[in-house]
Amino acid sequence: MANYERRVGTVSRGIRCPIIREGEDLATIVSESVLLAAESEGFELRDRDVISVTESVVARAQGNYASVEDIANDVKAKLDGVESVGVIFPILSRNRFAICLRGIAMGVKKIVLMLAYPSDEVGNELVSLDKIDAVGVNPDSDVLTEAKYREYFGVNKHEFTGVDYVQYYADLIRECGAEVEVIFANQPKAILDYTDTVINCSIHTRARTKRILLANGAKKVINLDEILNAPVNGSGYNEAYGLLGSNKATEDKVKLFPRDCKDLVLDIQKQILDACGKHVEVMVYGDGAFKDPQGKIWELADPVVSPAYTDGLIGTPNELKLKYLADNDYKDLSGEALKEAISKSIREKQGSLVGNMASQGTTPRKLTDLIGSLCDLTSGSGDKGTPIVLVQGYFDNYTN
Repeated sequence: MANYERRVGTVSRGIRCPIIREGEDLATIVSESVLLAAESEGFELRDRDVISVTESVVARAQGNYASVEDIANDVKAKLDGVESVGVIFPILSRNRFAICLRGIAMGVKKIVLMLAYPSDEVGNELVSLDKIDAVGVNPDSDVLTEAKYREYFGVNKHEFTGVDYVQYYADLIRECGAEVEVIFANQPKAILDYTDTVINCSIHTRARTKRILLANGAKKVINLDEILNAPVNGSGYNEAYGLLGSNKATEDKVKLFPRDCKDLVLDIQKQILDACGKHVEVMVYGDGAFKDPQGKIWELADPVVSPAYTDGLIGTPNELKLKYLADNDYKDLSGEALKEAISKSIREKQGSLVGNMASQGTTPRKLTDLIGSLCDLTSGSGDKGTPIVLVQGYFDNYTN
């Protein structure tokens, strides 16, 4: 008798599609691209497959762009006449932040740029911990001037980009016509010795940083999610995230994080159901949430991994650890008896497994963060040309 037991678990496929332009019907392009891929590669869609679309093509289809002039005008309006500001805790990125800094610098006369050290919020290193240890500096309390930073540490170029970001950001600000003073500190309130008006550029710690600044006497604090959170002269915008999640599009334009994506994911879900009768889940994804052990960079420079997803992707995994069951509960079994005992445990698991020893070591993260990270690794950020990712079998388990 043939054995029809499934031999494959989760499969992640990059799906090619046409280059997306502003105003195009993205839901139809995505749906048709997935269906054509299935036909050409000889696989079938199944219920609970996940279709993921990268945020960059969503924003492009929406035309969600803004110029550095738009950023400058919004900064001027929100500073209400203040011309000298602190710009604190930016990430070190030519793609992510440099163009935003250009817009900020065009809107003021002086910037006190406060950089976190030894690395920025997502792990880009300004100076190694070994060098810090060697000179006896305490990053938790010590505030360094640019001169003192150079005296202690000299020139430190980013391991992967080869850029000295201290020099690069300072030169960029001057080129935009503003004065600049650079300091290094990790306590938000350190900036208040220089100015009481602050543009806070932290991403995942932004609410705490703003609270600390206001509690310690800051007159005005503007987070990046409060810049371009509404249109400026007809520009793109993101009411929830502002400049957070933006990328450089051209030398004078940024692509903002996409907005209002719920209708898109629901439309794709419906089109697939209408076309082949399968109920798939759909999400929009940006950066994955993982850390590079070599460069020490935490990938997540976007405010969230997924700005929109269908309801079937709400929640966290609820899984049993097979090796725990095999080594503990069923250590005296083997072969078919072991397989059946483990399968029975999986079929009979009830409700949340939080606190259950048999679930220890399973990943306690949101489904969208896990699947989005898988999709980001699958699609990459370069020339693969697969802004759509189809994940199959993610919700299967040992009994399927």
